[in-house]
Amino acid sequence: MQISSRFTLAVHILICIDTFKDEYKTTSDFLASSTNVNPVIVRKILSQLKSAGLVTVARGSGGASITRSLDEITFLDIYNAVDCVEGELFHFHESPNESCPVGRNIHLILDDKLLRVQNALERELSSIKLSDVKGDLNSILDK
Repeated sequence: MQISSRFTLAVHILICIDTFKDEYKTTSDFLASSTNVNPVIVRKILSQLKSAGLVTVARGSGGASITRSLDEITFLDIYNAVDCVEGELFHFHESPNESCPVGRNIHLILDDKLLRVQNALERELSSIKLSDVKGDLNSILDK
């Protein structure tokens, strides 16, 4: 299983916006040059971040800006904003065989365990803030 690269792209984009906010207009073309991703994909992610209230985007070549302090944005906020997973993390295969003792009971024996895994992931995502990432970047750049 792999979470979509939209998540890491969104984190990269947000850190870029914050890092270069006083030096450059953080347009989709500018952000695409840092991420090495097509500007159309960057615009799609910016649109998702905007819909989630994490960024504002000025029309034309005005660039993007972050709407909150980096301390107030968690990985879970970003994860949810870019639709990495809709609803439940795990999806069951269609129609397990009801005449099989395993197929008949698989939901009963797995549902609560899979929910615990999803809750643990979401708990971890909510414990990491964008400011943590920016702090790590600053310590690398300061060396």
